[in-house]
Amino acid sequence: MVNQFSKKYDIVVIGGGHAGVEAAWTGAKLGLSTALVTLIPETIAQMSCNPAIGGVGKGQIVREIDALGGLMGLAADASGIQFRMLNRSKGAAVWGPRCQSDRHAYAEWVQKQLAGLENLTIIAGEAKEIISEKGRVTAVLVHAKDQPDLIELKTNSAIVTTGTFLNGIMHVGDKTFAGGRFDEPASVGLSSSLQKLGIELGRLKTGTCPRLATETIDYDKCRRQDGDEPPIAFSFMTPSLELEQTPCWLTATNPKVHEIILSNFHRAPMYTGQIQSTGPRYCPSIETKVERFSDKDSHQIFIEPEGLATNWVYCNGITTSMPPDVQDEMIHNIVGLENAKILRYGYAIEYDFAQPTQLQATLETKKVSHLFLAGQINGTTGYEEAAAQGLMAALNAAAGISESEPIVLRRDQAYIGVMIDDLVTKGVTEPYRMFTSRAEHRLSLRADNADRRLSAIGRNAGLVDDQRWKKFSQKQDTLNRLLELLKTNRSDSKSLWELLQRPEMSLEKISSKSRPELAKELSSLASGNPQAVETLEIDARYAGYLEKQLKVLKQVQELDSKTIPDWLEYHSISHLRHEAREKLTQIQPRSLGQALRISGITPADITVLAVHIAKGMSK
Repeated sequence: MVNQFSKKYDIVVIGGGHAGVEAAWTGAKLGLSTALVTLIPETIAQMSCNPAIGGVGKGQIVREIDALGGLMGLAADASGIQFRMLNRSKGAAVWGPRCQSDRHAYAEWVQKQLAGLENLTIIAGEAKEIISEKGRVTAVLVHAKDQPDLIELKTNSAIVTTGTFLNGIMHVGDKTFAGGRFDEPASVGLSSSLQKLGIELGRLKTGTCPRLATETIDYDKCRRQDGDEPPIAFSFMTPSLELEQTPCWLTATNPKVHEIILSNFHRAPMYTGQIQSTGPRYCPSIETKVERFSDKDSHQIFIEPEGLATNWVYCNGITTSMPPDVQDEMIHNIVGLENAKILRYGYAIEYDFAQPTQLQATLETKKVSHLFLAGQINGTTGYEEAAAQGLMAALNAAAGISESEPIVLRRDQAYIGVMIDDLVTKGVTEPYRMFTSRAEHRLSLRADNADRRLSAIGRNAGLVDDQRWKKFSQKQDTLNRLLELLKTNRSDSKSLWELLQRPEMSLEKISSKSRPELAKELSSLASGNPQAVETLEIDARYAGYLEKQLKVLKQVQELDSKTIPDWLEYHSISHLRHEAREKLTQIQPRSLGQALRISGITPADITVLAVHIAKGMSK
């Protein structure tokens, strides 16, 4: 038997969170020998914050991960205890699938899938150093469990997915202690190794809410929130959802709670100077909410169960690092929580991150080849954003090993493409979170059509298996046949496709008004593939808008197709503004389109670049 420490790996993944899980899954499924190094294997895929997957913008990412052949959508379906489609009152382009998960079932299911992978070795230990030679990763030094000395894992590629563990410092009131998550140690040493490799690090902050005992909550005073009926799965491969569905509950803060918070600002780490790093603007602490929105006398709180077999409840909406006695007083002045028992106090955590402008669009570092960063180390927040980066990093690590073309998703192809382009082009000043408003092509980047956009890419990469490809192909065949029937049959001088574009119409209504033989075929196709019907009807609603968007998209694609040659030296272009030369040199954009998306770069700068490139190409 080969010793796990003496074997050379194609990929070493550092960290067992959601980015690490997708990276390890992808590498192993592609047939590459993969090692996953994690401090505590029993906490792989742990939901350290809210046990939920998806949401507006985030749900689209989960569908995209699934379409590419990733794991998160399947894991969510296997452990979801409440499914809801958010933004139902708005257009389908901004619908956001979301599920409340059983946090224990989620982690157990993922760990079981990873354990069944032939090409994956899970190593309990802490990565201490990344070794490179001639600017390329060659090994990872690991302090493995029960091993007295550092172990060298030789590798072709390394993917760092350390989440909040890099020099993590946790805060509860005036108390601070090292940690990457509650009751888990921080990762120390790897930060200095990254810095030695030329990676510049900064600090960010995030936080979490108190956990309550469900039997101590007075639910009669709270407002019940049920999931959708029937619930809608995340994965295109899930035929039905098996777990019992359960309600969540709503309550809110009040002026008394706000008074308690305001009177204790002098004890809040966010305001005493104890915490100095930046937190997520779109998921602020309750302290920040009360200060920032001083005109509001209440903020909504979601009471969300952490699982079917646990009494732990997540108190979503009151992220805090206040001292325990203040948290007690806050909680016990909230309607329905007067007698609630706090099982774990909320806390904040500061951690090291790498400014993502140091990465190429493949998530490979510019300083060291075959070294990839994915997840919160890149300044993002959220399980979904992390998982998508882990998957893409592994796909590109595999491409680098095989010397094949890298896989870079465009902004018009996927929310994943939007996110990565935002990160590597603009960088972050606070933890990045995905929203539909970030995607200029959101009319076509919908949750329902992620498979149409990305399945072929996953198939070509080797991650989409025969079963998934067959199901996708059947859906496309049904969609194409329905579209053909609608466009070639008419009613009242209009094609049935034109009729379907009316807001009040549906395929079912059109079938009921069609001649018998056509109605029969339409109904048969619809009943055999409801996913195809959903996409067809949404396509019809957006048909006019998509035609207009396509014209703009062609202009953007034209700029994105004009690559910037490696020989270009921005500082030598005299007609380029000084600010433009500095920013372009720092980011090193791959195309004129990416260059234009850099903050501070103007269309005039792009014109100068294009002329300079054209002159250089003609020599």
